[in-house]
Amino acid sequence: MIFSSIYSKDDCSIYPEAIQKAIQYLKDNDFNKMEAGVYEIDGKKMYAQVFDATPKPKEEIRPEVHEKYLDVQYLASGKEGLGFCADEGKFEVDERIDERDLIFYKSMENEGFITAIPGCYSIFFPNDVHRPSILIDDYTSVRKVVVKVSLELL
Repeated sequence: MIFSSIYSKDDCSIYPEAIQKAIQYLKDNDFNKMEAGVYEIDGKKMYAQVFDATPKPKEEIRPEVHEKYLDVQYLASGKEGLGFCADEGKFEVDERIDERDLIFYKSMENEGFITAIPGCYSIFFPNDVHRPSILIDDYTSVRKVVVKVSLELL
């Protein structure tokens, strides 16, 4: 997992080219002025999902992982918490939705938490269990962008 901000002085050249491209896409667009929807960056291999979300208490959000894509989750407005832990292969699957590359777990252990504010991004790899959109400080609406990057590009 990587957590940073588009406003940081990170040297993104150390990341794979596909991740650099995803971060640059986040820097180049004002998502608060865009319509919600899916925007292709590199066909089905890299695309952005722009949407409004309603953060919920942690207990109402199932932990998730992906097998074919990594997530670059970006917060355009609002404030949200994100839970995360390493996937050690011991969590019980609650639901699997193959066409969306989505596996929900019933629970997770040793969960860490971060708080995202506008400009923050989190990169979740397939071995990172994550729980997005956790309610923080009564922020009941957020504008999020999730850039899906196919592992084929890495």
